[in-house]
Order: sequence, then structure tokens, then C-alpha cells
Amino acid sequence: MFRSLIIVSAALGVTALTAVAIVFINVFSTAEKLSRRIGCRWAKVLLSLSGVKIKIIGAENIAFGKPQVIMANHQSDFDILICMAGIPTDFIWTAKKELFRIPVFGKALRVSGFIEIDRQDHEKAIKNLEQAAGKLQEGISVATFPEGTRSRDGKLLPFKQGMFYVAIQTGIPIVPVSIIGSGKIMSKKSWQVNRGEIIMVIDKPIDVSGYTIATRAALMEKVRDVIAANLGET
Repeated sequence: MFRSLIIVSAALGVTALTAVAIVFINVFSTAEKLSRRIGCRWAKVLLSLSGVKIKIIGAENIAFGKPQVIMANHQSDFDILICMAGIPTDFIWTAKKELFRIPVFGKALRVSGFIEIDRQDHEKAIKNLEQAAGKLQEGISVATFPEGTRSRDGKLLPFKQGMFYVAIQTGIPIVPVSIIGSGKIMSKKSWQVNRGEIIMVIDKPIDVSGYTIATRAALMEKVRDVIAANLGET
């Protein structure tokens, strides 16, 4: 537990310094992409401090220079770090509104182009999804956790529909990502940080052109089945 306390304290310090640096850079100019690059370095530093390694399978399934909707399962706070450090392309996150309320850190998220999701306010949620669609149409990939929250036992939770609407409406393919083992590194509502290796499987993009809003449930099931199969749930 003492090791975890040291790691968490160091991580908070590194995070604070990184957030300040990102905000400071954007005082003088808008530098979303540079901010996200700094964020990737931040993720790699925290993983190194924690003694966590990533084994990436299927990196070739990420299309460079083309937008994709990246959908990953969610077991741990480390999933964010894993995706930022391991997915080999520039992308932005959809993130819950609570994160944007954290002083300085929330500002750093905004200037990095990340999208706030407010599921409690339907009107705002629609605007958030429209913002995500706009980013995709600009050629920027968007990553999301379709479960909407972390799983306590590692098993997939039901998927939220929001980003499936966006993918269908924009015609942007979905890349299913399976993160295996992050719950053992740091589980939900725990401060215990364990060393270990996490496997991230980046599967082949799923073409959404044959789906409509009316058939979105079939698309959701297909994406979920791919992630579940790589997690070994099928």
C-alpha cells in the first residue's frame, strides 16, 4: 500500500505540472494537437512510474490520416493512459463532465479539444455529440468508452448509444479496442496500484455504411461482440 501511495502522489504531481504546461502553451496560441502530444507523454510517464507495460496487438488496424471512432472497454482509470500511450494516432476523447470541473486539469482537457459529455442534460448531450461529429468531419479521430463507466468485475456493461449515432451519421468506421488486465492493475474505486502487463487488442475497423439509425442496435451488438471475443467473454 505504501508503494501505491508513493505512485499516486507522484502521479498527481506529474498530472498537475502537465496540465499547467498545456494551459500555459494555449495562452499564447491554440495548440490542440501539441497539447495532445504532451498528454501522450504524460500517459507514458505515469505508466512507467507505475511499472505497467502494454502489449499492443493490431496496431496496423489504425488508419493514419483518416478519422475513426475508437471504442474501448473500461475497467480502470488506467484505460485512459493505456489508450493515450498505446493507440498510434492523434485522437480526442469524449469525457464525463465531472473531469472538466477539476481546476486546471479541466481547462487542459478543453484546450486539448476533448469533448465534455453531460448525460444528465439531454439538450447538452445532443450538442456534445454534434461537436464529436464535427471533429470527425474535420478528420480527427474520437475515442470513447461506450459502457459509460468502469466495470467492477471486468465484464462488459451495456453500451450507450450516443457515439453509434455519430458514427452512422458521419459514416466514420468504428475501431473496437479490447483492454485486457487493467482491472488487475487498478480496480474501480481502489487506490491500490499493481505492476503488470496489459494487453490492448486493436481490432479491424467496422464499416458503418450498411447501418442506419433504425438498425443501430445491430451495430452496437457487432462492436460489443468483437470486444467481448477479444476479452474472452464468448
